[in-house]
Amino acid sequence: MRILVIEDEHRIARAIKEGLEQETYAVDLEFDGEDGYNAAANEEYDLIVMDIMLPNMDGYTICKKLRDDGNHTPVIMLTAKDQARDIVKGLNSGADDYLSKPFSFEVFLARVRALLRRPHETVGEDIQVADLSLNPNSKTVKRANKTIQLSSKEYALLEYMMRNSGKILSKNNIITHVWDFDADILPNTVEVFINYLRAKIDKPHKVKLIQTVRGFGYKIEA
Repeated sequence: MRILVIEDEHRIARAIKEGLEQETYAVDLEFDGEDGYNAAANEEYDLIVMDIMLPNMDGYTICKKLRDDGNHTPVIMLTAKDQARDIVKGLNSGADDYLSKPFSFEVFLARVRALLRRPHETVGEDIQVADLSLNPNSKTVKRANKTIQLSSKEYALLEYMMRNSGKILSKNNIITHVWDFDADILPNTVEVFINYLRAKIDKPHKVKLIQTVRGFGYKIEA
């Protein structure tokens, strides 16, 4: 899952990026409000985390412009302000959640997970496709109740596919949501990682879940 962080305090921005990357998320940083808006408007993100007080364009304006553009990417607003009117203004501009600085990273991460959670994930915390399960909190993957060890990027790819089970995902879709903007991606990178997943998830089992849709991309479904 790919997250955009718009925060002009470089130390805070880089700490958030480092923490999220340790949780397998791909993260892009912008330190200016106008640059942040342009990135959010022109790239696909699963979540946007933004400060309110930003140079050139504040968080309220960014959020409102995105919503006016028809962009409904979930937004968490970060700010030193915690007065009720500021919270109301942020939510009225289209934000989905609001967190005052300083904050616990554990609380922040819980908010991130909550906003990334799909509506159909209503039973427990696991994402399920047939006998394959993934728990976003513990980062554990099991098939037929047997734990599967994945690298961080294999896990990120599998999580994105499982959150979109049944949908055909092009290589570009996958690159956009699993790798950050600065990643060095070769033409066959997605295919290589799909093969890694197949070897660990499908090869030991008769029923194959990861499918190639020739000319279009890949999908995972029962």
